[in-house]
Amino acid sequence: MVGGRARARSPRQLTSDPEAWPEHPSPDPGAEAVRQIARTLGQALADQGLSLRAAAAGSGVNRQAIADLLGGRSWPDVATIARLNAFTGIRLWPQQPTCDRKREQ
Repeated sequence: MVGGRARARSPRQLTSDPEAWPEHPSPDPGAEAVRQIARTLGQALADQGLSLRAAAAGSGVNRQAIADLLGGRSWPDVATIARLNAFTGIRLWPQQPTCDRKREQ
């Protein structure tokens, strides 16, 4: 499976408190990126007064795929993020590194 065994679990399951998604960070860099994308997208939709149905119609992304992304139940692909980014006009990909790499000396 692409992404290894970590992707067998949803992004929200890789946080310290899955019930508090997307508020609690994740030590997994992939899940943390999805969490930050979900937070940014959710805020953008709220700020613009957009429903999931309107976001789906405007972006070309399936409504359930958007709901699953926001809920931390799926691992969105690059095309999904690109379409939602273009539709909202908001940069969805995290601007800061999502984790620090530990370097062995």
